[in-house]
Amino acid sequence: MPDLLSVDDALARILKDFARLPAESIPLLEAHQRVLADDLLAEHDLPSFANSSMDGYAVRADDLIHATQEAPTHLRVTMDIPAGVAPPGALQPGEAARIMTGAALPEGADTVVPVEDTDAVWQAGEAITLPGDVGIRTATTQGTNVRVPGENIRKGATVLSAGTRIRAAGLGVLAGLGQAQVSVVRRPRVAIVSTGDELLAVDQPLEPGKIRDTNSYALAALVTEIGAEPVRIPAARDDLDDIRRRFREALDAKPDVILSSAGVSVGAVDLVRKVMDEMGHVDLWRINIRPGKPLAYGKLGDVPFFGLPGNPVSAMVTFDVFVRPALLKLLDIPDAIPTIQAVAGEDIASDGRQSYIRVTLRRVNGRPTAYVTGTQSSGALLSMVLADGLLIIPEGVMVARQGESFAVRVLRVLMV
Repeated sequence: MPDLLSVDDALARILKDFARLPAESIPLLEAHQRVLADDLLAEHDLPSFANSSMDGYAVRADDLIHATQEAPTHLRVTMDIPAGVAPPGALQPGEAARIMTGAALPEGADTVVPVEDTDAVWQAGEAITLPGDVGIRTATTQGTNVRVPGENIRKGATVLSAGTRIRAAGLGVLAGLGQAQVSVVRRPRVAIVSTGDELLAVDQPLEPGKIRDTNSYALAALVTEIGAEPVRIPAARDDLDDIRRRFREALDAKPDVILSSAGVSVGAVDLVRKVMDEMGHVDLWRINIRPGKPLAYGKLGDVPFFGLPGNPVSAMVTFDVFVRPALLKLLDIPDAIPTIQAVAGEDIASDGRQSYIRVTLRRVNGRPTAYVTGTQSSGALLSMVLADGLLIIPEGVMVARQGESFAVRVLRVLMV
């Protein structure tokens, strides 16, 4: 099919138009799942002071050389140190300090003995009389049960690298380092417009010849999953003036990318390309891909525009193959969706185009094995719901033979 662009050529041409978006500073709590814009260096050690990793007694290890179960070493208890309170003084030889988990070690102490290894009987938070006495029933070494400064993170170390998606643990680290504001990559804004006289809003009753608009919801969810911000524009009728109006609304939303679905093939009422030519330009059209051949890409004004096919599966597959990499480039992060090698569990027909076949995955004889979900009609959205992944049959291959190995884009987490 010489008039069709290969998937690789089309993607390379598209990605030339995309580069990382600028950074913005946001409050820490809003940074969850956002992408870090710059390397984050620790401004101080974490922890910043030596502290106890358990409830017990802070002591000097040298004082316990002769301690045993049968002959405990008795020390004078001179301090009671809860977490969050600075030690009142230094620990002298022959002394101990009752200490709680996370509390700072007093100067002179070099180890912590768990309360279970003493003859003390007390509950956490229970007051003690000072000075007191404690019997230690075990010898220990310096540094036992002590968290030293910088044990977690050293001052000046790169804590998180630019391009890291900030997850829960990372958010906790940022809080521990006092990062009340975080520099993140601005979230891409994506306007989404469905087109077609047949479309009804999701809350409208069905009418003869009508269908509900599924694409704008599915595409909005895919945009959100990446970490971008979807802006749904009301669906346009198959009318040039209405399409122009909805596209102007999309431009008014100040998006970084615009997506439309339907209206880009060679049908009599496929009008999106005409409006693209009026309001911008078409850079490429018709890709050697199945499903999704009638994809158009260009600019609406100066905004990158993807005219996706109207069939739901085609729209989702072309989003995954072309739009997703573009949005990831705006965020400057790698694709988190894994591609694995899987064996075809049956013969799977193709037509010579690069085909993305909806499959389920099972482990057979120790290897991930792919089976077709059922009908591969580009309108069969349920087949995407059932699919574990998309098996990729390369361009020029007419049949994926049973037992041969193929790349599979994994759509959901599996124990394969």
